[in-house]
Amino acid sequence: MFGKAYEAQCQATKFAPSSAHHESQALALFSLALGSFCIGTSEFASMGIIQLYAEDFGIDIPTATNAITGYAFGVVLGAPLATLVAARLNRRTLLLCLMALWVVGNVLSSMASNIGLFAAARFISGVPQGAYFGAGAVVAAYFFGADRAGKAFALVMTGLTIATIFGSPLATFLGQALGWRNTYLAMAALGAVAFLALFLFVPRTEALHGGSVLHELSGLRRWNVWAMIVVAALGISSIFAVYAFIGPLVTDVVQLDQSTIPLALGVFGVGMTVGNAVGGQLADIFAFRGLILGYGITLILLVILSCFGTNAWVFMPCLFGVGAAMMAAIPTIQVRMTHFAPEAPTLMGAMNLVALNVANALGAWGGGLVIAAGYSVLFSPLAGFVLTAAGLLVYFIALPRSASVVQA
Repeated sequence: MFGKAYEAQCQATKFAPSSAHHESQALALFSLALGSFCIGTSEFASMGIIQLYAEDFGIDIPTATNAITGYAFGVVLGAPLATLVAARLNRRTLLLCLMALWVVGNVLSSMASNIGLFAAARFISGVPQGAYFGAGAVVAAYFFGADRAGKAFALVMTGLTIATIFGSPLATFLGQALGWRNTYLAMAALGAVAFLALFLFVPRTEALHGGSVLHELSGLRRWNVWAMIVVAALGISSIFAVYAFIGPLVTDVVQLDQSTIPLALGVFGVGMTVGNAVGGQLADIFAFRGLILGYGITLILLVILSCFGTNAWVFMPCLFGVGAAMMAAIPTIQVRMTHFAPEAPTLMGAMNLVALNVANALGAWGGGLVIAAGYSVLFSPLAGFVLTAAGLLVYFIALPRSASVVQA
């Protein structure tokens, strides 16, 4: 399924059954997921409390999305740069450095006095994300092997999706009860726990040493890698065209109490977690079926949401469905990118997260344009529809030929 170079790397780094106790493996994988849980909570909580910091800074919602965009740009710039600068670092050391930087970014977020400083702090918080997931995917493959790379990446992503069920709703509730600044302080404290867990449980082994910068960069010479990044960035943006405005959707469109926002976030998160688990299985069995199904189902649900989303009994199932369908596509994107560039698995993992956060920026930007133009926030999902449809179109034009070449 994968190139021989990647298979050789994973087999070389995979634990032999007698080399480590099952419990130590479980603790190491838990540490990876805890770190991604922290990162996911921080990213998605910013959307759940957008009304709170917008009011505190005296700005409107479209302007407040600059903080979300700042975080996304941090990921976009930081993922490849951090991965390449630290190419030779042991993946364990890299994970620790990235988590420490993430903690600093969240402390700074809690101290910001205006939207400019807040966006800058969110940018710093975003810098570690892509490289963390890239390095985490390699460490997870250390345990799972190349033939289950989809499951390995899905496990790392599980922390992020569980963050949408528990972390983001709890952070939103904390922001409503104690102030949004305390949300970021609490996340920084949890990040310190994740740092300690990574330090204690991720094994110290030469098998996780990095490689040459040129070796990683060689993956970026493949046009199909860039095509996949475009497909991901456009397609997945519909998640954020909905999620970034979930607060106004709940209170202004469905006319529910503000206390319902954490419930809506949790429903979305359950959908994402289910979709991620299914997507990990699909990615290991099929080439692109997870992507096609995920994008196609999402397009249908976005239309239903925009037409009938004022009804809570339509709104909540659509939140679940959009989260599940789109997340089912993400492990396929990771596996395909690594398939196209097997010599650069860490960078491909980072570039996948780059694509996801370009999607974050595009979705928030597109939805913000719709609202700024005077339309109801109910129509923000239609901005996601346009972007996801464009991503699916790029796939049909560019990638089937690429898939057949690689499989041949």
